[in-house]
Amino acid sequence: MPEFTYKARNLAGEIVSGSMSANTERDVVSALSGKSLFPVAVESEKEKKKVTLGGRVNDQKIAVFYEQLASLISNGVPMMRSLNILKEQTRIPAFQAALEDVISRVEDGETLSDSFSRHPKIFSEMAVNMSRAGAEGGFLEDALSRVAKFTEQQAELKSRTVGALIYPAVLATIGSIVVTVLIVFFVPKFGQMFDQLRAMGELPAITDWLLWFSDFVRGYGVILLAIVGILVVVVRFQLKTESGRRIADRLKLKIPILGPIFLSLAVGRFCRVLGTLLRNGVPILKALDISRDASGNKILSEAIADAAENITSGESLSGPLGKSGHFPRNVTEMISVAEESNTLDDVLINISDGLEKQTVRRLDLMVKLIEPLMLMVMAGIILVVVVALLLPIMKMGNVMQ
Repeated sequence: MPEFTYKARNLAGEIVSGSMSANTERDVVSALSGKSLFPVAVESEKEKKKVTLGGRVNDQKIAVFYEQLASLISNGVPMMRSLNILKEQTRIPAFQAALEDVISRVEDGETLSDSFSRHPKIFSEMAVNMSRAGAEGGFLEDALSRVAKFTEQQAELKSRTVGALIYPAVLATIGSIVVTVLIVFFVPKFGQMFDQLRAMGELPAITDWLLWFSDFVRGYGVILLAIVGILVVVVRFQLKTESGRRIADRLKLKIPILGPIFLSLAVGRFCRVLGTLLRNGVPILKALDISRDASGNKILSEAIADAAENITSGESLSGPLGKSGHFPRNVTEMISVAEESNTLDDVLINISDGLEKQTVRRLDLMVKLIEPLMLMVMAGIILVVVVALLLPIMKMGNVMQ
């Protein structure tokens, strides 16, 4: 029998706490009422365990779990046996703890979708709603299979995006280290050599500026790093607020070159989640509520929320999305035609496929442009340093002659 902890008020208004064994929270409340106690909070030990052990799991592994669960169920393996098999296979502690909790709750009569919802860091809201729709409609294995495909596609897109940006990030890091070493350790060694030229007024301006910059970095570098660190902390704190997220997401869409890529990714995620939910029988208003958060952009999320309100009053989806100014014209036109032909789910997924392919092409092109550009910038900075040091040396040779 599950164990519950509770906090309650007695007739004197004092808070008392304790624990008891019961089948459900309702039984705990009834037992406390029989003791003239008024419950304030009741929590199961399983819930505590979930909070303590909760953690994120790789999207690829989650996708494999959904696909294997769908395969086992479609081949006649009972739900409980399927879940136990998959729990024994996993080697990730957080995932194993979550599956143990899911199995325990399903054994107690809770639905699979409700059990999934207890672990939002592992099972997404889309997976919860699609498994609920699948269980109610009698196509649970099909719903889980589609969730697996969606999760795998999103993980692959994220992996390709991160992979495309790794090489430029490595170049930027190496370039920054090389330039820092030159400015901090190499350039100051020439300072005393050029004092005579400076006294004569023969020191080139570029060399004088380079020596000044080197002294500034050496003298105030720690302070600059501290200021940058404080700014990073402040920005990260602001990004956790609604206003900060809204400002950051608006700026992301306006960045040259990168803005269209961010927009395509966000619109593509929204279309794929919405299309997948509609295909699995989730009502459109509930599907819009889930998919607007899946876009990952507050500006788009607000535009989608406005569209949901218009749908409630009897309007179409494409109209308010187009008026927001954040959705590409071709996307809203395709949604409009799909609404008229009653093929919205298929068209949304096709739009997502097209946007993801377009995004990958843009990323590849951007990386191809960034690589030579960063090499040219690094070479240019090093060339400036070398020229600034060689010019006075050549002048010293002329003076000696």
